[in-house]
Amino acid sequence: MTLPSPSPDTRALITGASQGIGMAMARDLASMGHNLIIVARRESVLAELAAELESAHGVTVEVFAADLSKHDQVSSLIERIDAREVSILINSAGIASFGPLIKQDWDYEVDQFNLNATAVHRITRAVLDGMVDRKQGAICNVGSAAGNIPIPNNATYVFTKAGVNAFTEALHYELKPLGVHCTLLAPGPVREATIPDSEKSIVDKVVPDFLWTTYDSCSRETLEAMSKNRRRVVPGPLSKVMNAVSKVAPTGLISPLMGYFYSKMGA
Repeated sequence: MTLPSPSPDTRALITGASQGIGMAMARDLASMGHNLIIVARRESVLAELAAELESAHGVTVEVFAADLSKHDQVSSLIERIDAREVSILINSAGIASFGPLIKQDWDYEVDQFNLNATAVHRITRAVLDGMVDRKQGAICNVGSAAGNIPIPNNATYVFTKAGVNAFTEALHYELKPLGVHCTLLAPGPVREATIPDSEKSIVDKVVPDFLWTTYDSCSRETLEAMSKNRRRVVPGPLSKVMNAVSKVAPTGLISPLMGYFYSKMGA
């Protein structure tokens, strides 16, 4: 099994392409010869990335600036891709909040749900008919190891990521006999390979460097998993530990512990 081959008529669609995992996967797919549609809110960043990839790899990169937490802007994206042959979909866009739900800005929480869950649901469905008709395609939805357990002070995020995790793994089994790959990326903490001390968060300071997954290594491991149609990929040592612990540790023990840690992030 392999990823769909690049061709002049096909596109890899990547949301959240202005940073992090999405940007790393855009770079890797372009290096493999895939034409792209890259999506994020920051048009200037997308335009810079598109110019870089077109120059370096000779591919076509379409920029679509949109806030996918907004229903009408997701609809506009779906209208755009309706005229395209999307062979690969990477749903990477997402946001998070930390602290007690009752103290969060409600508009932000609604946007978080719409972006992390509703947009993933709608965009995934939008590409399925074409992929199934062609008996070929590959989908990766970015969930999270955080979606495996209830984490106080991260309630909306884990709500959305638990849904993405289960949705994607269910689709994996539905689509497998139809020739379409569907893989869940469920990372733990991911970051740049190096971070200046002045920019380190509390997580950066607590977790040793060798345990981190970088965006680049996460992208490479994910694309390999997609090519093999693996149901779930958990890249990096820390993510694998979190995934394993979440399966065996009692919720009554691990949830308050994680909640305390996340409360510090919210502060």
